[in-house]
This record gives sequence, C-alpha cells and structure tokens, in this order.
Amino acid sequence: MDTEKTTRAGRREWLGLGVLALPTLLLSLDMSVLYLALPHLAADLRPTGGQLLWIMDVYGFMIAGFLITMGTLGDRIGRRRLLMIGAAVFGLASVAAAFSTSAGALIATRALMGVAGATLMPSTLALIGNMFTDPRQRAMAISVWTSCFMGGTTIGPVVGGLFLQWFWWGSVFLLGVPVMALLMVCGPLLLPEYRSPGSGRLDPISVALSLGAILPVVYGLKNFAEHGAGSTPLMAVTFGLVTGTVFVRRQLRPADPLLDLTLLRVRSFGAALTVMAAGAVAMGGTFLLISQYLQMVAGHSPLAAGLWQTPPALAMIAATMVAAPLAARIGRANVIGGGMLVTGAGFALLLVVPTENGTPLVVAGLLLASIGLGPGAALGTDIVVGSAPRERAGSAASMSETCGELGIAMGVAVLGSLASAAYRAGVVIAPGVPEEAGQTLPAAVSVAEDLPAEMARELLDSAREAFTAGLNLAGGIGLVAMTVFGVLALVLLRPVSPTGPHEEEGERPRTPDESEATDGSIPVNGPETVRTAPNDTAEEG
Repeated sequence: MDTEKTTRAGRREWLGLGVLALPTLLLSLDMSVLYLALPHLAADLRPTGGQLLWIMDVYGFMIAGFLITMGTLGDRIGRRRLLMIGAAVFGLASVAAAFSTSAGALIATRALMGVAGATLMPSTLALIGNMFTDPRQRAMAISVWTSCFMGGTTIGPVVGGLFLQWFWWGSVFLLGVPVMALLMVCGPLLLPEYRSPGSGRLDPISVALSLGAILPVVYGLKNFAEHGAGSTPLMAVTFGLVTGTVFVRRQLRPADPLLDLTLLRVRSFGAALTVMAAGAVAMGGTFLLISQYLQMVAGHSPLAAGLWQTPPALAMIAATMVAAPLAARIGRANVIGGGMLVTGAGFALLLVVPTENGTPLVVAGLLLASIGLGPGAALGTDIVVGSAPRERAGSAASMSETCGELGIAMGVAVLGSLASAAYRAGVVIAPGVPEEAGQTLPAAVSVAEDLPAEMARELLDSAREAFTAGLNLAGGIGLVAMTVFGVLALVLLRPVSPTGPHEEEGERPRTPDESEATDGSIPVNGPETVRTAPNDTAEEG
C-alpha cells in the first residue's frame, strides 16, 4: 500500500488553476465559434466543398490524433514546458489563421492550431493532478476545469456573434492571442514544473502508429456521419483498427511505452474511461440533432436556438461544480451512476418529442441529460487522473481526452447515421421534387425554397416528421444506453471511496525503480511534504 502523504493546496495553486482554466476555456470556445464564421469566410476565401469540410474538421482531427503523443511528451520534457511551447505556437497560428488569404492557408494554420491544442489539454489536466494532491481539492479543481471546457462551448456562439457583428471573420481567431499571452506570462510564476527524467526517448514508430490508428478512425466516422455507409469510411476505420492493434502490441513490449496500458489494470481507471466514453457517444450525436430540430423543425432563428440551449448548458456547469462535494457525501459511484440514470430520463423525453410544439420537451430533455452527465465527466476525469502514478499523469490525461474525442466522433457518426436512416425511410418525396430532398432535412429545406407553396409545405411537413422520428430513435437508444451504463457505474465504481480510489492503490502501476528505491520528498506550502516517486522530478517555478 502506498504511504504517500498529501498536503492541501494553497493560494498559489488556486491562482495557478485560474491560469490553467484559460486555455481550457479557449480550446472549447474555438471549436464552437468557427461555425458562425463559416458563411463569412466562405464568401471571402471561396473554398470548395471539400476545403470547407477540412476547415471545419482538421482542427479536431489534429487534437484527437496528437493527444496521446503530447500527453506522454509532457511526462518526458516537463508539463509546464510543453504547455508554454503549445501556448506560443497556438497564439502564432491563431494570428496566421486570422489573416489567411486562401482556403489552403487557413486549413494549414488550423491544422497547426490543432497540434498546439493537443499540447494544452493533457498538460493542464496533468498539472492539476500534480498541484492538487489532496483528493477532495483535486476533485473540486477538476470540476472547475471541466466547467470551463463546457463554458467555452456555451459562450462560443455569443462571443462569436458579437465579434462578427463588428469585425471581419478572422477576428474570431484572435481571441486566443491575449489568452495565450497571459498564460505565458503567468505560467512560470504560478505553475510548478513536473517531469519524469527516468523516461526514455520518445518512440517515433509508436507516434506514427498512434496517428495511424486515431486519425483514420475519426475521419471514417465523420465521413460515415456525413455521407452514409460506403467504401471510404469502411476502409478508413478498418485501417485505423488494424494500425491500432499493431500500436497496442508495441506498447506492451517496451519498459517505457508511449501509452501506459498497464493503467487499465486498475478497475476504477478502466470503468471511468468506459462511462465517460458512453456519455460522449450519447451526447455527441444528440446535441447535433437537437440543434437542427430547434431551427429546422421548431422554426427558431439561430440566435433563438442558441438561447434555448443556454439553460441546459448552464445547468451542466452548475451540476459539475457540485459533483465533488456531493460525491464526498454519498460516494462517486452514486453520483456518476445516478447522474447517468437522470440522463436516461432526459433521453426518455426525447423519445416522445412531437413534431409540433416540441421545443419545451426538447429543452427539458436536454436539461436533464446535461445535469446528469456533467458530474460524471468531472468525477470520471478525477478518477482517471487520481488512479495514475504521478509520473504517468500526462499519459492518463491524454487517454481521458482521447476517449472523449473518439466518443463524440462516434456519437455523431452512429446516432447521426441512424437518425438519417430513419429520416430517409420516413420522408415522402412527391413526383417532381428533387431526390436530394430525401437525404437530409437541410437538403429538404433548401429544395423547398424553389418549389411552389403547396408542394413546399407538403415536403417540409413530411421532412420534419421524418426528422423528428430520427430524434425519437436517438432518444430511445440513449435511454437504453444510459440505463445500462448507469447501472454498470453503480456496480463497477462502488469500491471507489468518496475522496479517491484508495482501495486500489496497492495495484496501481508502478515503475521498476519504485519497488527498490527509497522515497524522496519535497516541501510544499510549509512543513508538510508530498512523497514523490524517485524517478519523478518536481521543480517549483
């Protein structure tokens, strides 16, 4: 059993958390703000259809692909150092994106922003795990971190709308410049440096295999969601899975792998990742469908649709913030599992949403789903970070983030495709109406603009009913999935104590040096000490 002592964080650590919250907020904001800018940059840069898709997707592709590499690289060269490098590159790439003069240049700068963004997420999360060694404080800090990520998604459309009202489309990318400048100034003053000097060199073959495993899978799932089943997504996913198998086999051989799969031996670690992935899958596809329903079925403007979705987003943030104190009272399993059952109740409402006057029911369902999943995201992340040894915090953080990215992509692909299949099966296309109207609701809305009034009304009525049937189907699937995984969370996470996975500390992965060397200690905030692994270096900034 580990005899590691912990010390409570002081003012410096909490100020450092504020610094770490800035890039987290920015990354999620940058994902949502681009959608509003697309019409403006499309009119200016004149991208082709394929280029427009890459402008939207390449940022997320690069983040998902490089998370594992950057999380482990931070363990080797220093998590604060990697954070500073990523902040500098992200800021410069943001300026380049803002002043891009062609679609190709914007795609390239967005790709660079994605690579830099991949350094920020695991670095911030790993540093939080290092700074907050007290389990209760760490849980609260990760709740704040999670809330900032969710908050960025919420305020993104509002901030983007204000900027686009007064400035040109490139201004939305300049949001990152002052944030990254502040991080680079305050980071060295408030953030300690942590690295594992005993680690070996980064394995370039493993890096290439990780990219070859993740990027084709994400691309294939997105292609499947947009265009349906076909040879392209099938080949991409198959290639990714085969490469992933080779990657996993390689990680089981070296003493210092790129991805420490021995972390999965801790039951709470694997269970938390599974629960988080299930939530990401369920919400990834449902958010997309709800946004389309509010605008194209219920008839709300983009601004009104955004405002309708704001209360659920704020409720998710509030639920996330109370997750840690609530878990301290009733246990993490009850909070996470119970939350997923609440989410299931929200999906049950989506199961019965009607075509007419369904806005209140949709918002109520989204509200319950958001309240239920918020605490699980924060506490699940805390379990993942808390289950890993300090020298593997970056690797654990990257696994958590990669799991979420893949879950969202899979949710959009699977639920989106099933809803599209329900739409195609239910929509009625009258003679003389272009067949493309039978593929998607946006296509039907576009076609209806050029039809006579009576034909347009019949087409839209049928299309809206068919789309609502797809939303109902997604709600039913979400209800079943959340009920099943909620029960699994109650069972599998039951041994995890309210303050951390102490019962499994004896089985957590350890480095070869740990079993032989004596403990070292460093003073933190006073006479108490924090025990560190002998091959783990902590330097106060």
